[in-house]
Amino acid sequence: MPKQKSHSGLKKRIKVTGTGKLLRGHAYKNHLAASKTTKQNRQLRGVTLVDHSDYKRIKSLIRGL
Repeated sequence: MPKQKSHSGLKKRIKVTGTGKLLRGHAYKNHLAASKTTKQNRQLRGVTLVDHSDYKRIKSLIRGL
């Protein structure tokens, strides 16, 4: 049986830490930033952890990493 391929789109959006946690960027920050408040834009910077309820689904998609 062939190997399962990693999800190419998800590989670019998720980073796996040394302890196995998953980091992701925030949503709602790619465009239309002028209509959002400064506080919203500031809090959307940086990365956050993927919620634990999504781990099983995402780990199966990036199995090749």
